[in-house]
Amino acid sequence: MTGRHQRRRNNPDQWAGTMLMELQRTNRNGPDIVSQSLASNRLGVSSVVFFGVAGAAPLTVIIGAISTIYAVVGNTAVPLVYLVVAGILSIFTVGFVAMSRHIVNSGAFYAYISHGLGRELGVAAAFVALAAYSLMQIGLFGLFGVVASGILEAIGLTASWLACALVAWALIAVLGMLWVDLSGKVLGILLIAEIAVVLIYDLVMAGNPAEGSVSFAALAPQQLLTPEVVAMMVLAIGGFTGFEATVVLSEEAKDPKRTIARATHLCVILAGILCALSAWAMSVAAGPTQIVASARTEQTDLVFTLVAPHVPDTLITIGYLLFMTSIFAALLAFHAAVSRYQFALGRERVLPSRWGTAHPRTGAPVVGSITQSILALGVLLTYGMLGIDPLVHLFAWLTVVGGLGVLILMWSASAAVIAFFVQHSRGENVWRGRVAPIIAFFLLSIILLATVIGFGDLLQVGSDSVFHWVFTVGYLICAAIGFCWALIVKRTRPDVYAGIGRGADGRNVVDYAELARPHSHAHAQTNAQHPHEYRDQLPSIK
Repeated sequence: MTGRHQRRRNNPDQWAGTMLMELQRTNRNGPDIVSQSLASNRLGVSSVVFFGVAGAAPLTVIIGAISTIYAVVGNTAVPLVYLVVAGILSIFTVGFVAMSRHIVNSGAFYAYISHGLGRELGVAAAFVALAAYSLMQIGLFGLFGVVASGILEAIGLTASWLACALVAWALIAVLGMLWVDLSGKVLGILLIAEIAVVLIYDLVMAGNPAEGSVSFAALAPQQLLTPEVVAMMVLAIGGFTGFEATVVLSEEAKDPKRTIARATHLCVILAGILCALSAWAMSVAAGPTQIVASARTEQTDLVFTLVAPHVPDTLITIGYLLFMTSIFAALLAFHAAVSRYQFALGRERVLPSRWGTAHPRTGAPVVGSITQSILALGVLLTYGMLGIDPLVHLFAWLTVVGGLGVLILMWSASAAVIAFFVQHSRGENVWRGRVAPIIAFFLLSIILLATVIGFGDLLQVGSDSVFHWVFTVGYLICAAIGFCWALIVKRTRPDVYAGIGRGADGRNVVDYAELARPHSHAHAQTNAQHPHEYRDQLPSIK
């Protein structure tokens, strides 16, 4: 007769699932190991889209990233590159959201990788996610401070970048503790205004071509055959970072299995169209042969320089203000993402359990939100006291490093989706469960490899600088710590290990229809009295 410990040695995943079911049954009348939950049924498709697109910050990308790609790379294929990247991420999204229909968990990448590749790699991914999203959010404070300080200076007021950043920090800290649907409404108002201005600017630029007629030279497909395209894709993919955070809101969404899938697809499509359209309109207004030179001269003022002769000054002022609010919206979106990752880990006691508590009235992840706010405050004060450049070494460096972490997570999630649907078909067709994830994994592998190889160039450091490799190694260390911590938890706290990545209700992904069912009341009663015999029928649970 096989005992419990023998089953543990032979099949740890089945043992973990059995352990989790036993804990849920014995704790049914008391507090569950993952009983805390976020505010449910709060967000519709539009609100989730606002969070995702706000994280991508389209106006910030259009004003900053697109001009930078034109200037640094010197290639006019920017509109096409954004469309190609949107296509790659759309393929990734197919498998990603297919998995979201079966796993509803605010831990997102952490939960998906736990189910697909195992609990140890799931915790490793969680530690990478905590670092990546935290760096993305904190880095944006540097850009906000510089832009807000410049706007105040234009109207005759003087304020340091640090003072402006601290005002934004205080607002984010408060909003992060309030109702998630309130944050969604704030993002919605800001995002609608932002997109409206982007479209107006695009119409103005396309309607005033530098060469007298609208040119489509920037859309010529042969440009994709140039060697610079991979480097451009590496830069462009950063403009989409944030769309994947929609799944972090799955527990707070209305009908999450449909809402998250629709919202994530819409985020990718909307961000891709806006960026490609704006990049093309900029090439028309400056001229396909002059866009690179203009970008190098005007830098982040390129869009405003191109539209200024054709619109009232008020519209330019509104554009600058919305540039600032675009950054604020991204700050709020990334704050929500990182605090919910901490919540998911605390709820499952991978982090201390107090991180898994939600506010009793607002349902916000209290400790996670406070932790991120304190961490951001410490970094901002350190940069301010040391006089470090907030635009280069706070914004540019931290967001690029954070983007690398998110790219690592997307690559890992693609592998997890493949593994998940190999083990559990769950009614998904071949395209969603096999073909799309495999294509996404292959394409993201190329982009990730190119990013790691050329990472020092993205940071614009010398060829002998340690910053070519130190951040990549840093993520490997984060992953290794997470992996080792999961092994320690498995050995010392098997109940916690059993719940890793299993969410608010501790569900395992398993086809319960496969279980043998009792055919009589007497048989059912026997199983209730001897639960070990019934649990032995469980299939392998990942």
